[in-house]
Amino acid sequence: MIFKQYDNGSCDIEFSWKERISILKKGKIHLSDEDLKHFGDNLIKIVLDWQLKFNENTQNLKTYSNKVDSK
Repeated sequence: MIFKQYDNGSCDIEFSWKERISILKKGKIHLSDEDLKHFGDNLIKIVLDWQLKFNENTQNLKTYSNKVDSK
């Protein structure tokens, strides 16, 4: 899987055909300890980068109990 982050802070997670077929067959994504480490490292990088890339309104959004406050 490849993380593709854009200048506005959004991100695509792109899967190879092999990964897509595996997800369809198994119905889940299993990450080994090593893969989970790399996945986590990529997520941390995205979190750090997005605060620099999001516009001010997006930076100030608050999330409560799975709901987004649009103020």
